[in-house]
Amino acid sequence: MRYVIIGAGAVGGTIGVLLADAGHDVTLVARGAHLDALRERGLTLRTPEREVTGRLPAVAAPDGPPLPADTVLVLTVKSQDTVAALTAWADAPVEGGGTAGERLPVVLAQNGVANEPAALRRFARVHPVCVWLPATHLEPGLVVANGHPHPGMLHIGRYPSGADDASRAVAADLTSAGFVAPVRDDVMRWKYGKLLANLGNGLQALLGRGVPEALSKRVRAEGEAALAAAGIAHTTVEEEAAERGDLVSHRPVGGEERSGGSTWQSLARGAGSVETDHLNGEIVLLGRLHGVPTPANAAVQTAVRRAVRDRIPAGGFPLGELEKMIG
Repeated sequence: MRYVIIGAGAVGGTIGVLLADAGHDVTLVARGAHLDALRERGLTLRTPEREVTGRLPAVAAPDGPPLPADTVLVLTVKSQDTVAALTAWADAPVEGGGTAGERLPVVLAQNGVANEPAALRRFARVHPVCVWLPATHLEPGLVVANGHPHPGMLHIGRYPSGADDASRAVAADLTSAGFVAPVRDDVMRWKYGKLLANLGNGLQALLGRGVPEALSKRVRAEGEAALAAAGIAHTTVEEEAAERGDLVSHRPVGGEERSGGSTWQSLARGAGSVETDHLNGEIVLLGRLHGVPTPANAAVQTAVRRAVRDRIPAGGFPLGELEKMIG
């Protein structure tokens, strides 16, 4: 199969370079200075073991010839960019007739759970991925992946449930590229468990490494209460730790530990938008629908939007101000 990685940042860049390094046909999709760097000098991936540069085709949009019928689209943009990316690619023509939305599988290697229903509005074949992949993208043309001994664990299935031949074929290719890629009929249960873990992303982006444990626990407790009220199943911390084991741990790259998670990276890059409304905001939405108070998650949403608007640096939001906002 041929892969088009829509969003060649931390997650997409790692997946794309390693798939290509394993012999698979890969095209990267990017924008701005990052796209310029990919075209000029390729995408360099640094891992605890090695450095590899993938000189791969790089495009900004599906404005070329029809896509081959064996193409898999892999969406790795942040959730706030999902609808625009899906809209851009859904009507791309496919060799032999029809469109990408009608004929091609779209694989969603993204945090959050709002991407899948958005994709199903436009694509007939939607494959969620629960992403455990510690990587960083802060400068054009460079991704640093800290996962060891495997770069990441990527559970994959079919949306809304089950799995199929395409799920298994993509999992086999990811395995050939060095990832751990279990096929799960209940992949969304794993994604909701990951959502609970990702509720701390906004806190880290705001406060850096000094997040009080009580605040982290409160944000997660609100999340668990909202999911319970909505009747949504999710994996537990213990289940996830047992699954991951020592298959994916963090190792320094070039003597440096990972700086921060995906939301922290967006603030650090000055990206102009963040995914918090699709992480903490998912819990706020469920809380409002089912009568569960979620003041801590709502405050994180508001504070992160303010940090973006006022250009407050990653880790630079006053803890006291956030605590006042929570009440």
